[in-house]
Formats: sequence, structure tokens, C-alpha cells
Amino acid sequence: MKPTENKNLNEPNGLIHEKSPYLLQHAHNPVDWHPWRQEAFQKAKIENKPVFLSIGYSTCHWCHVMERESFEDIGVAELMNETFVSIKVDREERPDLDHIYMTACQMLTGSGGWPLTIIMTPDKHPFFAATYIPKQTRFGRIGMMELIPRIRDVWENRRDEIKASTEKILEALYSLETSHPRTKLDQDVFHQAYHKLAERFDTMYGGFGSAPKFPTPHNLFFLLRYWKRTNDRKALQMVEKTLHKIRQGGIYDHIGFGFHRYATDKEWRVPHFEKMLYDQALLALAYMETFQATGDEFYGDTAKEIFTYVLRDMKSSQGGFFSAEDADSEGKEGKFYVWTDEELRNTLDHDEADLFMTVYDIQSNGNYRDESTGERSGTNIFHLQKDMSELAARLDLSFSELRDRLEAARQKLFKARENRIHPHKDDKILTDWNGLMIAALAKGAQVFGDRSYRVAAENAARFVLTRLRRSDGGLFHRYRDGDAGIIANLDDYALLVWGLIELYEVTFNFEYLQNAIELNDYMIEHFWDKLNGGLFFTPDNGEELIIRKKEINDGAIPSGNALAMLNLLWLALLTGDIELEGKATEIEKAFSEILRQHPSAYIHFMSAMDFMEGPAYRIIIAGDTDMEDTRAMLRAIQKRFLPNKAVLFRPVNPASPHINGLMECIKQYKSMNGQATAYVCLNQTCKAPTTNIEEMLKLLK
Repeated sequence: MKPTENKNLNEPNGLIHEKSPYLLQHAHNPVDWHPWRQEAFQKAKIENKPVFLSIGYSTCHWCHVMERESFEDIGVAELMNETFVSIKVDREERPDLDHIYMTACQMLTGSGGWPLTIIMTPDKHPFFAATYIPKQTRFGRIGMMELIPRIRDVWENRRDEIKASTEKILEALYSLETSHPRTKLDQDVFHQAYHKLAERFDTMYGGFGSAPKFPTPHNLFFLLRYWKRTNDRKALQMVEKTLHKIRQGGIYDHIGFGFHRYATDKEWRVPHFEKMLYDQALLALAYMETFQATGDEFYGDTAKEIFTYVLRDMKSSQGGFFSAEDADSEGKEGKFYVWTDEELRNTLDHDEADLFMTVYDIQSNGNYRDESTGERSGTNIFHLQKDMSELAARLDLSFSELRDRLEAARQKLFKARENRIHPHKDDKILTDWNGLMIAALAKGAQVFGDRSYRVAAENAARFVLTRLRRSDGGLFHRYRDGDAGIIANLDDYALLVWGLIELYEVTFNFEYLQNAIELNDYMIEHFWDKLNGGLFFTPDNGEELIIRKKEINDGAIPSGNALAMLNLLWLALLTGDIELEGKATEIEKAFSEILRQHPSAYIHFMSAMDFMEGPAYRIIIAGDTDMEDTRAMLRAIQKRFLPNKAVLFRPVNPASPHINGLMECIKQYKSMNGQATAYVCLNQTCKAPTTNIEEMLKLLK
């Protein structure tokens, strides 16, 4: 192995000119980091070194721990610089790389997570994988100081074993992408998926499985649709129980609103404190759909609080939305969010403090234990032990009195908390996550009639379509500091198309629908697997990687293939283009064998299947949005839980040229006697038009 002179510790490394906040966090490490560039792999070949690939993200707690312990340590850095060419990747910038090497990690170790550590050949073939690695060996986990010399020995003296290992790993990766029998599914998969979720449901605390617990909103989307299809009350009860418990728990920020990423315990009390944009969007959608299904203001109010947080803290001045806020501040996880009883009493009046401490379980020695020591932390995480209505009865207060008193105290605590050192904000703007937030805000504008949500969604859409659209009609994935870059992946197209369709259905501006169709067409052209059906995660005009994957698993965000399938069905209803429905059917068939074996593992596909099985309604409203009868008819549709529908608007006096082009098919639908008129269509057949809202709703049942 060719020795290399160690990096000058006073100089930045090769990450200094990157845009990613995560990469810039490591730009002054003594490790001689490189960004993912071909030059780094060429350097590894010339110097005959393996590549140390580290994948993480800027708000990742254990990424910070590994940096402090190892990547900022001179001894570890010297070993790494002598042994490897080291590459840093932001998983949020390069989910394509993360998908490939996380799959390899799961194959090699049986688990995964971040930071993700991969050691591979200069040809990008992995042969060792791990997640967090401490500096020194402890608790049965090998440390960097012991691992690196072992890797060097294997590299120098047992290269044939490495070659054999990489060949097996690559063969296993390729086998995951092989085609399966292409058949159509039946409704049995709905019931199988439902029963598996019901088996895993935590009847005491809501959610699925045990600690750590993630809210996983796409499970709730499916359960709502299953309830709608079967009228099984248990499905709705699982949704309601989960949404109540997470809103009560410490996973919710009771002072500033918004949800933390997950809970470390089964009761949702102790969160992992980072806040992700995608969680806010997905949970807002889950709360809004449950509000539509039940009419319970609790769910609507929670969605509005999520939007308050996002529009206050996560919106850029240009209209796009930032990615995340860190779990750590001042080097300690959760410090920004937790309170001592003394801090609470110094901020609130005596009576306010007593009430707040009772309601939120505030204790003098802290209400949770430190993970590392097992001792009481001395600090408190706010969580409600019961629903507010139960607490009001217990405290002999009316619901409104309790709510108002707690809100007055919350505002004081929020103002005081704003003076603390805030967690780091990852201010990159990602196309896929912005598409998801556009969908949530546009849905909020429909459900609540709140113009501010519509404006925010339109501003974000304008930003993405202006700043992240490429000259060939495709998309970039990331924008930061004036720079748009990184070729977009499947999720970028699927989620932005979703957002644009939702935005059309609140504004009825045909330009949003036109953009959705264009981006969907681009996605089909460049991501479609012409041999086996389905969509690759990366386009045919992107970087060539060791494998071109098709992602179907739901992670923190639903599968891009499932999202695309839903969009295709939705666009087919909106436009009347049956070829789009055919493409959706091909996606179903491409993955049918896998879906049939484990339907609950691919739950957003089940929601797409629910749309495909129908009934799915096409609703055309002809009228004048300046008139109350038209607005009332639209509100009647938008406030109800009608998941499998497409809503088109036919103005009385169309001004848009798209009426005579894109939407030629709705010209025939006209208002009757100058009144708002609804046309409800099912299976390419329209019922008799009606000007009566109740009659319209009957047709939708």
C-alpha cells in the first residue's frame, strides 16, 4: 500500500466546496475526506487503497457522535488517511447511493442505520459494512483503532478473499432486481395486509411493534382506506388510537409544535429529537384524513399546529422548505426541548406552573432516565398522560378553560425557549420532500379553506418549478446557497407530481396539472424498466452505479413505485388517458409476487391497489368560484374523506387555453340554469348532473 502524507490539520479537506450542510460539517476534520467523485476512486486505484465510505445526514445524532469520537480524533484520522481513500456522502442528497449500500449492509450484518460505514474496492464493490463504530472496542462492538489495522491486513494479504466476497455480494444485489411472474392481484392482499397490521398493533399505546417506534403515517393511510372499503371499525380505531397517543407523547413538541422523528420507548414519551420535513407533511396528511373521516376537531387542530411549525421555522424566504432540524444543540441531544422544574417556575406564574406541571408530568428530578446512566435526567420532556377532555374533568375545569390557560402558558414558554441556542437547521431544499409538503399544504387549503396554506403551497411549487427544473424538462434533486444540482430520482418526480395534483384540486389552475403531466411523462420515459415493468430509482441519463435498483419498500417515505402508481391512476381519471391506467397496472404486475407474499411490508402499494380496485370517482364541477353555490359544492367534497376521486373544475367562462387543449374532454360539462352543477362519473359513465349538494353526496356513496 502506498503511504500518503497526512492532511495538514490547519487546512480544510476536499468537502470544503460542497453545498451539503452535512458534508460541510466534516470539511475541517483531520480525515482527508473526499466527496463522491470519480477522482476519489481513481486516487484509490493509483494508491492501491480500499475506499472508506461514510453515509449520514446533518441532523443525525449518532453521526455527530462518531465524528466527535473518531473523525475529529488525530489518531483515528492518521490511520484512516494511511489506509483508505475516505468518501463522505449525504444520504439526503444521494438516496440512490444510500439505497444500494444500505441494502449491502443489511445483507452483511442483518441490520442497518446511520451513520452507514462501507469499506469497498476502488471499483465501488463493498466487502465490509457497519453502522456506528466507536473509537475503541466496547460492548462487543469493534472500534476504529482495532478495525482499521485488520482491514489493512486483509487488503494487503488476503485480496483473493475480498474478491470472492464482493462477487457474492454483487450477485445477491443483482438477484434482488430479477423479474418475477407478472400477474394481477386480487382483494385478498388488502385483508392480509390489514390482519398483519392488526397483529402488530399496540392496543395500549397505539402504533405498531415495540420500541423504538415510528409513527409510519402510510400505515394509517391504508387503514383509513380499509375502513372506508369494509366499514371495519377496528381499522379506524387503530388510526385514532395512534394519532391520539403520539399527539399526547413526548414525540410531539408541545411548546413549538411539530413532531420529532421517532420515540425510543413504546409509550411515545422519549423522542429522538430531530425534526424532519417529511414527517411533518405525512403526519399532517394523516391527521387531516382522519379529521375528514371523523369530523373530530382534535385531528384538524393538530394538522394546523404542524403547519404553524413548518411555516414559521422551515420555510425559506424564497418559498421552498428546508429539510430538517437537528436533535442536538450545544453538543447534547434534546437540550433545546427539555426543561427543569426550576426553569419552568422561573418562566411561568405560580398557578400557571402548577397547572402545567400537573398536566405535562413535570417532576423535580426529571420525568425520564438518561439512556447512558439509567439515572433520572433532572430534565423533563412534556407529555400528556391523558386526553385534554379527561384532564379537564379531573381538574374540575371546562375544556375551553383548560385549553386557554395552557395556551397562555405555552406562549410564555415558547418565547423563553426562543432565547436558547437553537439546533442546527439543515437548510438544503429537496425536491421530493418539498413535493410532499406542497401536497400536505394544498390538502390543508382544501380541508380547512385556509388561503395561507394555498399561498405557501403555490410559492413552494413556483420555487421548485423555477429553480429545480432542468433545461431538458427533468428535475434537479437539491437546491442550496443559490445552486441547484444532483440529478433527480424517482421519489422527486413521484412526490412533486402528487403535490402538483393536490395543488390543481385546490386552485383549479391547469398549469399545475400540465406540469404534473409533463413530469410524469418524463419519469416514464427515463425511469421505466422496459423489460420487466416498474420504475427504477435512478434515470437512464444519470450516473452509472454498480446496480440500478427498483425500490418498492416503504421507508420513512412511501415507495416511489407505489406513489407513481397512485399518481398514474389519479392522472388517468383527471385526463381520461387510459394509457396511464395501463402503466399503473403494469407496476402492479411487476411487483405482484413480492406484494402477494408480504403485503403489509409494502403498505402504500395497498393504498394504490385500493384506488385501482375502486370505486374511483371522477367529479366535474361546473360553475363560478366567485359564487357561493360553487364554493359550497366544492367544500362539501373537500371536507369529506373521499380518497379515490379526482375533481375537475369547469369554469362558466373559461379563460384558460388549456380548456381547449389539455382539458378538451370537460368542455361538454356545463352549469345548469346558471347554478353550480356536479357531474359524478364512475367507470367512464356519468350520472345525471345535479345542482343539489346532498344528491351529489348520495352519488358518491
